Amino acid sequence: MKITLKTVLMALASLMVASPVMAASQRTDNSGILVWAFLGFCALIVVAQLVPAVMMMLGIVKGVASSKEQASDKA
Repeated sequence: MKITLKTVLMALASLMVASPVMAASQRTDNSGILVWAFLGFCALIVVAQLVPAVMMMLGIVKGVASSKEQASDKA
């Protein structure tokens, strides 16, 4: 009986200690619409700068590949 009582008391004690942790794990986000609009605008700027970079990389690859084809045609 004492072992069962100790086990139950230990389980209750661990649950009582863990309850504040469970309450604190919920995240509250108090960001307004202006914060999300600003972050969206920043993302838009990053994407707008990635498009020309990707196009330039494709042009470089195309230029390197075409120069190899021209060199093999001349030989």
